[in-house]
Amino acid sequence: MKIVCIGGGPAGLYTALLMKKADSRNDVTVFERNAPHETFGWGVVFSDETLGNLLEEDRPTHEAIAAGFAHWDAIDSHYLGTTTRSVGHGFSGIARRELLRILEERCISLGVDVRFHTEAEDVDVYMRSADLVVAADGLNSRARTRFADVFTPTLDPRKCKYMWLGTTRVFDAFTFIFEKNEHGVFQVHAYRFDAKTSTFIVECDEASWRAAGLDRATTEESVAYLEKLFAKNLAGHKLLTNKSTWINFNTVRNERWCHENLVLLGDAAHTAHFSIGSGTKLAIEDAIDLARELRGPGTVKEALARYEQGRRGMVERIQRAAQDSLSWFEHVRRHFGQPPWQFNFSMLTRSKKIGYENLRVRDPAFIDAVTRGFAKDAGVDDARDGRVPPPMFTPFTLRGMRLDNRVVVSPMCMYSADDGTVNEFHLAHLGQMALGGAGLVMAEMTDVSAAGRISPGCAGMYRPEHIVAWRRIVDFVHARTRAKIGLQLGHAGRKGSTKLLWEGSDQPLETGNWPLLAPSALPYFPHSQVPKAMTRGDMDSVRSEYVRAANMAHDAGFDLLELHMAHGYLLATFLSPLTNIRTDEYGGSMENRMRFPLEVFDAIRATWPEDMPMSVRIPACDWADGGITDGDVVALARALKSHGVDIIDVSSGNTVPNAKPDYGRMWQAKFSDMVRHEAAIPTITVGGISTADQVNTLVASGRADLVAIARGHLADPHFTMRAAADARWSGHTWPPQYVLARPVGM
Repeated sequence: MKIVCIGGGPAGLYTALLMKKADSRNDVTVFERNAPHETFGWGVVFSDETLGNLLEEDRPTHEAIAAGFAHWDAIDSHYLGTTTRSVGHGFSGIARRELLRILEERCISLGVDVRFHTEAEDVDVYMRSADLVVAADGLNSRARTRFADVFTPTLDPRKCKYMWLGTTRVFDAFTFIFEKNEHGVFQVHAYRFDAKTSTFIVECDEASWRAAGLDRATTEESVAYLEKLFAKNLAGHKLLTNKSTWINFNTVRNERWCHENLVLLGDAAHTAHFSIGSGTKLAIEDAIDLARELRGPGTVKEALARYEQGRRGMVERIQRAAQDSLSWFEHVRRHFGQPPWQFNFSMLTRSKKIGYENLRVRDPAFIDAVTRGFAKDAGVDDARDGRVPPPMFTPFTLRGMRLDNRVVVSPMCMYSADDGTVNEFHLAHLGQMALGGAGLVMAEMTDVSAAGRISPGCAGMYRPEHIVAWRRIVDFVHARTRAKIGLQLGHAGRKGSTKLLWEGSDQPLETGNWPLLAPSALPYFPHSQVPKAMTRGDMDSVRSEYVRAANMAHDAGFDLLELHMAHGYLLATFLSPLTNIRTDEYGGSMENRMRFPLEVFDAIRATWPEDMPMSVRIPACDWADGGITDGDVVALARALKSHGVDIIDVSSGNTVPNAKPDYGRMWQAKFSDMVRHEAAIPTITVGGISTADQVNTLVASGRADLVAIARGHLADPHFTMRAAADARWSGHTWPPQYVLARPVGM
C-alpha cells in the first residue's frame, strides 16, 4: 500500500510508524515543512490511559517516551493566597521536541521516508498517486480547506487570549495559578516536562488582556509584565519564549473526516482545549484507531468509514469535556470569591469527567474538606458518628420553607387530568415521589385557564374542584412525608391545543381546538394553529388568571409557587426574540420583552404570602440562531431578583421546533452556574442528571443550590432514599413503613 502523510506531527508520524510496522512492504512517506523536531510549544501531557495504548501498539516507542517522562499525580491550585493540593491524578509530561524526535527516529528505523523541509503538494496529486492520504497538517489544514465543501468544518475562536511560554522553574505538580490585579484575572497552566523545564501557559479574558495593555505589547513587554505578575510563583526564574504570541484557542469540528482515500487526523479534524491536555492524546489515538481499521478487511474506503464511525463518538465526548473545561476558564472571574475548597472543587470538576465520588477515590482527604466546608456553609454544625452529611443531604431554606435535602422532583406533565382536575393517578404519582425522599416535589405545569392548557389532559387551577383535588395530594405529602410540595403555574400560549404527549408531541388537535394567545401571531409549526397577538386587554385577563390560580394554590396548601417562563410557553415567547416581534413597549429590547412576564410575577408575588417562597423557571438558551443571549438571561435573572424571586429554576430550549440542544450529562448546569454567579441568586439546575454523584458535584461546586431530576425519578421514585442507603447516611429520614429496607447499621 502506498501511503502519504501530510504533516510530521504526532498524528502523521505515529500513523506512518504503525502502518510501516504492520507491513514492511507498505510505501510510507511523511512530508514535513519544518526541520526535524522543530515545533511550537514546550511540553505535552499524556494520561496513563494513553500510555497504555502506546505500550500495546509499539513497545519501543513507549519505552523511549517513558524514559523521558516527568510523572506526577498531584494538582496544585494557587488561589487567593492559598495553595490547595489534590492527589491521585496520573499524568506524564514530555518535551514536544523530544516526542517528535522519538517518533521521527522510530519511523526512519522502520523505513518510513520522512522528508523534512518539504512543502506538501496539492492534496489532489497525492490522492491520485497513493492508496491512502493522511492529512495531519494541523489547525490550518490545507487538505481540509481544499475539500471544505465535503468536510464542512466549523472553526470557533474562543474568548480568552493565551500565550504558550516555558520556564526553568520546575513544578512538582500540575499547577494552576490564579491572580487578580487592577487589570483583571489571569491564570496559568503549568507542568514540568523534563528535569529542568516546565510549560507555563498564561491565559486571560480579552477585557483583562486589553486593560493590561497586552494588546499593544511586544512579546518582550508581555513577558516582563507576566514575570512581575507571577513573580512569587516563578521564584526568581525567568519565562522563556518559543515563537510565543497572544492567540485565541480555536475549536475545530468537521461534519466528516473522510473523503475517498483522504482522511483528516489530529488538529486537522478536531481540537480540544489544552486545559484538559487532550490534543496530543487525540492525535496519537486517532493514529492507533486508524491503523487498526486499515489492518482489517475490505478496501481503504471501507476502513476509513469504519474508522470515522467508531472514532467519532469518543472524540466528541472529549471535545464536549474540553468545551466545558475551557468555558470554566473563560468565566473564571465569576468564581472569584468562592472559598478555596469550593473554588478548587469547581475547577477540578469543570469538565464533568471527574466528580465527587471519583475524587473521593483519588483523594479522600480533599473530598472530606469539601464535604465539611459545604456542611459548615449550610449551617450543619453537628456530625453523626464523626461524619457530616454529603452535600446533597444538607438542608436548604427559602424564606419560611426548610428543605431536608437538595433533591427536587422536577415538574413533569402527565397529561392525565380531566378538564384540569387531577385524580388518583396524580395522587399515586406525586405521593410516591414524596415517599421516595426528595426534599421538594414539584407538581406538573398547572394551567391558569382552560385556554392555557397544552392539551386536554393537562392539570389546571381555574375551577373550585381543582383546589379540592390538589389539596388531597398536598395533604398526603404533608401528612406522610417530610417533603415540601410546590406548584408550577403556566400558560401554554402558542403551544396549546395539542395532542397528548404519546399521541404526538406538540402536534395540533385534529378537532376540539380552542383559541390561542401569544405575543405575536406566529405558529409553533407551520401547520400549527396561528395564535392571536395579545392586546393589552388580553394581557390584563391573563394576569388576572395567574393571580386567581396563585390564590387557589395557597388555598390548596402548597409550600412554594413557581412561575413558568420557559419551554416556549406563553411567558417564554415574550422573552425570546424568535417568538416576540412586537413593535410596542412589549417587544424589541430585553427590557421590553420581559415587561409583561415581570408584570405577571409582580401580581402573583403581591398575593402570595410574604413568608412563602417563589421560584421562576427561565429559558437560558433557545438553542437556535437569533435567540435569547447570555446577557438577556442575566438581565432577566437580576430583574427577577429585584422583584422578589427567591430562587431561579434554570432550564432551556423548546422555544422553536428547529432548536438543536447540545444534550449530555448535566448539560444545562452551565446555565445555572452563570445565573447563580452573575445574578447572585440561588438556582435550581436541571437536565441529564441521574446520579447522586452528580447531585453532590453540582451543589458542592456551587453550580446550583438545588438539583431537579425528572426522568430519573420516573425510573426510580426512591432516588433520594437509595442515595442515602448507598452513602450509608443515617441522617436521612425514612418513612416508617419502609424502615425494613434500610441497610443494616444505618
